[in-house]
Amino acid sequence: MKFIYQYIKPFIGIMIVGLLIKTIGTLIELALPYILSYILDDLVPNDGRLSMIILWGGIMILCALLALLCNVKANRMASKVARDCTRKIRHDLFYQTITLSGKQLDYFTIPSLEARITTDTYNVQNFIGRIQRLGVRAPLLLMGGLVVTLIMDAYLSLVMIAILPIIFIVVLFISLKGVKLYASVQDSVDGMVRVVREDTQGIRVIKALSKVEKEQQRYDKVNKKLINAEKKASLAMGFVNPIMSLLMNLGITFVVLIGAYRVMNRQTEPGKIVAFTQYFTMISTATLSITRIFMMYTKSSASASRIAEVMNTVKDLEIASLDIYPLVENDDYIVFDNVSFSYNQTKDNLKNISFRLSKGQTLGIIGATGSGKTTLVHLLMRFYDVNKGAIRIGGKDIRTIPEKDLHTLFGIVMQNDFLFSDTILENIRFGREISQDDIEKAIQISQAYDFIMSFPEGLNHVLSQKATNISGGQKQRLLIARALANHPEILILDDSSSALDYKTDANLRKAILQNLKDTTSIIVTQKVSSVMNADLIIVLEEGEIIGMGNHQDLLNTCEVYKEISESQIGGSFID
Repeated sequence: MKFIYQYIKPFIGIMIVGLLIKTIGTLIELALPYILSYILDDLVPNDGRLSMIILWGGIMILCALLALLCNVKANRMASKVARDCTRKIRHDLFYQTITLSGKQLDYFTIPSLEARITTDTYNVQNFIGRIQRLGVRAPLLLMGGLVVTLIMDAYLSLVMIAILPIIFIVVLFISLKGVKLYASVQDSVDGMVRVVREDTQGIRVIKALSKVEKEQQRYDKVNKKLINAEKKASLAMGFVNPIMSLLMNLGITFVVLIGAYRVMNRQTEPGKIVAFTQYFTMISTATLSITRIFMMYTKSSASASRIAEVMNTVKDLEIASLDIYPLVENDDYIVFDNVSFSYNQTKDNLKNISFRLSKGQTLGIIGATGSGKTTLVHLLMRFYDVNKGAIRIGGKDIRTIPEKDLHTLFGIVMQNDFLFSDTILENIRFGREISQDDIEKAIQISQAYDFIMSFPEGLNHVLSQKATNISGGQKQRLLIARALANHPEILILDDSSSALDYKTDANLRKAILQNLKDTTSIIVTQKVSSVMNADLIIVLEEGEIIGMGNHQDLLNTCEVYKEISESQIGGSFID
């Protein structure tokens, strides 16, 4: 919880004011039983002092209203502090999440990060609010009640004081155990969120392949794990309130019995016993509230640790000095120099990759699924750092280029890229300052102009969630238009034409070639027709280059490429 203090610190002023108001309200509450005792023992026996009874009764009503107003005001201030503090935590956590490297994202996993931004911050928000509402009131009621009861009847107070240490020991023991148990619950939640996320995204494929029952079993497995984790946590924390109630009820029983005995022996007065039982109820409620704070602390502490783990993650993609990776001056624009990379540091996913590309040229990357095509693109954009070798753009090692400067060079369409539930115009603009002329040019090059203008609203046509109201090919053309709209120096199309027919694909490649002569293009695909006009084609197999050259060269020198070409287009050179 130390991590959370830095976010609470700016709100210390308003918290102090709220706590002072809460203190005033609590002190007024503590006065009510004492006033009642005074009325019962000093005023009621005197029949001629009815006016005084009415006066002190009115004072009790006024005190009750003042306590209510103070508590309501303090609770609203506490809610505002908790809300604003957590908003800042969520903001920083989200920013940290989107700046994590690919390696760090793989470590945390997307479902876990989603849970930390939502569930964990909610737990912290609840604790911040609860500790302000009860953190002063409960201890004041507890300590104040004890002080007043000691003054009223020290003998009866000893009964209650004897019970309190037992309560705190039980609560402390169970709460410390609960921290680990609730951390396990959150890990289980992450696992279930991951399965739900995967199944909802792939629901159509699951149904098409009749794998509903299999996925149901997979979900049941993670759901059972979550239930077991929650069961263990609930069993542990479930003992707190029953034990508390048992001990407090035993205490009240002893107080009433001993109090009645002392009244009979004229050692105390009935009004004090009535007031004493009210104070005992206050102390009981305060003690239960403190246990709730401990119970909530177990959850929020586990959540705060998970948030801090992300926030304290140090960036592993630092900007290196040109002294370490000096500028290399030559005519090559993009250079992969003996690059090797591994996700798990055991087996190379890319091995000894070397090629050179001049500005304005087109590179085609072809290979089977899992051959390393997308990994190569990720390395070029520095989502990950290479384990060996170097990647240079314009003579600069990409490790010396600031992230923002590096990424502004690219226009990219990734596999399984997304469109927002917004207008086509805003999906293409994507929050960037792009002119209407640039957008219209982009949709023409991407072959999206005709179908966009077929909608009555044109560019203002609203896409549904996940763009389910347009076809797969139309989605890909909009994504390509988004990548082209900002005049990128490097255009990356990662399997972005898989849903396009041959004619549309050919027109797209022709339009890019004619209109983007200074743009260096990288086309990742499994279709020979998409790369056959490229200046350089790389054939990847299990992370290694097994063929490199233009289309005609590869037909003569690379058996794998030749087989792919013959299976798709008969191996001929088609323009």
